[in-house]
Amino acid sequence: MSDESQTHLRERMTILGDLDAETFVPWIRRHAAKLGLSQAIAHPGPDRIELDLAGPAELIDMMEVGCSLGPIDVWVETIDRRPLA
Repeated sequence: MSDESQTHLRERMTILGDLDAETFVPWIRRHAAKLGLSQAIAHPGPDRIELDLAGPAELIDMMEVGCSLGPIDVWVETIDRRPLA
């Protein structure tokens, strides 16, 4: 395995789009749990969801891909990521 896959990161992921927070937030929690990521929803809303993630870099990348595809009732336009101190 590469060193990057062993690196644990803390990131804030901001998801923008036409989001149904009532269904998307539980979906996000389940998906993060399946990947073994620590997560906390910082802001749930109809057009923006912010979540804090912690875990291996490659699993956070997988979380981003999963969220971009998301459940059928959401339309994700962009996902921004930034490191947390």
